Amino acid sequence: MAISELELPSGVVTHSLPDPDQLARVLADRVAEALRYAINNHGCASLVVSGGRSPIAFFEALSTRQLDWAKVQVSLADERWVDVNDADSNEGLVRRHLLQNTAADAQMLGLYQPAETLEEAARLAGQRLNDLRQPIDVLVLGMGSDGHTASLFPNSPLLAQGIDPDGAAHCLPMRAPVNPEQRISMTYSLLASARVQCLAIQGSAKLETLCQAMQLETWQMPIRAFLHSPLEIYWCP
Repeated sequence: MAISELELPSGVVTHSLPDPDQLARVLADRVAEALRYAINNHGCASLVVSGGRSPIAFFEALSTRQLDWAKVQVSLADERWVDVNDADSNEGLVRRHLLQNTAADAQMLGLYQPAETLEEAARLAGQRLNDLRQPIDVLVLGMGSDGHTASLFPNSPLLAQGIDPDGAAHCLPMRAPVNPEQRISMTYSLLASARVQCLAIQGSAKLETLCQAMQLETWQMPIRAFLHSPLEIYWCP
């Protein structure tokens, strides 16, 4: 299956790249362009990214792009509730691979907060995001094979609140269904406010997941909530 064969809603733009390195470079160019536009027109810019292994090449490519990084805020679509020095920390990953080179001057607004409970940590993370420039200028999402994005997982107890387009909360406490880790996730209402929304995926299995998502309800595959304009999908085999 090719990404051009997917029956996506009008206004969703797709980009098919030959390999992961090319995807990383093209996506980095697009994100840098959008951040530069925001800086030039608004004096600052906000960027929200996702963690995991897949974005590393993109982070490293973006870190070399020339723009006024001191005027860029960087945050995360979701985070594991672990210290930033933990190997599983998304913030730690971003600091190691994105906040380097020319991007070293960017401001990091992490979601991890030390607290007595995950619920309190999520509340504190939401307060922290009051400092994030909104609407978000650029959002870069990933997607799991189960159709989750950020830490909005199918059938999660708080998913209905997390995907509510009118929800007031910036963050919610969430748990992954497999090896249930405690996580903090930005909500759909905040993520979907982004002016530029990108989804980066690799492999034929992820195309099959997108195809399934178009036939299912959002609570079954939360990525479905984002499959509308102005989404840009970047894919490679």
